[in-house]
Amino acid sequence: MKPIKIHMELPGYILFAIVGICLGLIGSGGSILTVPVLVYIFHISPVVATSYSLCIVGITSLNGAVLNYLKGNTRISLALPLGIVSPLTVFIVRRYVLPCIPEQLGRVGAFNITRSILIMVLFAILMFASAISMLKKSQPVSEKSAYGKREYIAIGLFGIVIGCITGFLGSGGGFLIVPALVLLLKVPMKEAVGTSLLIIAVNSLIGFAGDLGHYDFDWTFLTIVTALSIGGIFLGNRLSKNIPQQKLKTGFGWFILLMGMYIILKETVFR
Repeated sequence: MKPIKIHMELPGYILFAIVGICLGLIGSGGSILTVPVLVYIFHISPVVATSYSLCIVGITSLNGAVLNYLKGNTRISLALPLGIVSPLTVFIVRRYVLPCIPEQLGRVGAFNITRSILIMVLFAILMFASAISMLKKSQPVSEKSAYGKREYIAIGLFGIVIGCITGFLGSGGGFLIVPALVLLLKVPMKEAVGTSLLIIAVNSLIGFAGDLGHYDFDWTFLTIVTALSIGGIFLGNRLSKNIPQQKLKTGFGWFILLMGMYIILKETVFR
């Protein structure tokens, strides 16, 4: 892979800082931006972009999880069901399933369906789902967390779904993890964000480990954008004290909804 020209894609670098800010503020949304930025601004193939995303979002989320843990907002015990099942699923998908999918998948009339197109279209669908999740008004939850064996089993099964999404699309799944913790286990929002970041970090980094040896990475570029994203998560963590979370989620929800529409049009109509 040719090294990326660092001075030519300034908007992309700014967006990587925004990725970190989103993770710091709402515990999700980082990878929703990462893959499209890598594909459309830095012109990296979708398959490799999902791998870059796993590394960037994984390391960034790990920093955010540590920050939240020091504040008492990360519940290690709740991360265990997802933190065991989900990373294993991610590793299997990245290491054994994704490399087996052929680049050419078939044709529909004159339209040639490739693995890259499939990944981006599925990613756009994921963006729509994420946008809907963010645009929904948050329901008030009790500050007491009541959960038992049944809830842990449900979360464990949910981890398989998140692992498949993370493995195939390079998405950390925070937009699914946070609502699951809040609605199923009645976890307060701040603790759900901190716990989500830990799960995203484990999922993403194990998924990236499954890619090592499969692709040729530009490590200089990867280091720079990851550093920008980490800087963003520190800023987002500070801003979270002053910005109303629901307003932020709503604005970001509309933004990624528009981005999802752009990806669908780009990959199908204006290709």
